[in-house]
Amino acid sequence: MSSLPRDVPDRILVERAIEGDAVAFGELLRRHSSLVRAYVYRIVGSMADTDDVVQDAFVTAWKQLPSLRDPAAFKSWLMRIAGREALAVVTRRSKEDALDEAVLPPSSAVQPERAAIHNDRLAALSRALDRLKEDQRRCWLLREVAELSYAEIAEEMTMTESTVRGLLARARASIAIEMEGWR
Repeated sequence: MSSLPRDVPDRILVERAIEGDAVAFGELLRRHSSLVRAYVYRIVGSMADTDDVVQDAFVTAWKQLPSLRDPAAFKSWLMRIAGREALAVVTRRSKEDALDEAVLPPSSAVQPERAAIHNDRLAALSRALDRLKEDQRRCWLLREVAELSYAEIAEEMTMTESTVRGLLARARASIAIEMEGWR
């Protein structure tokens, strides 16, 4: 198979990839790589580490794909792998290393003043996230960036859904206060 229609569900692509279809796996990675990269970058804080972590996560996913019990849950499974890989990198670093602020380069189509405002807003959000407790920040990232469900976050962080909801509520309240000037 040389190409796949873009509307093939993840579940089918996973089933094909388990059977050895590299094109199907490539399509899964194409679909989810932007989300994985954004999530990993927010955890590790550097592009060089992000590239390494994303590559390691994709290799791990390919190797462990046959162990995925629910092919429809590929996205959350991949995000969990990426999250574990990213946290391993952060853990290996010295605790004094601060996360770089996420300032994305503006696209050429964006006006400079809009790009500056956008970058300032991202920097403010980054600072707000950096001020959160680690478990609150991780819950927020898993929910808002990785788009995992409360149940998936609870499983990933080995806690109850009610604990996840509480951590998210506190994280969101803190971020809302920090970002008040950007409304």
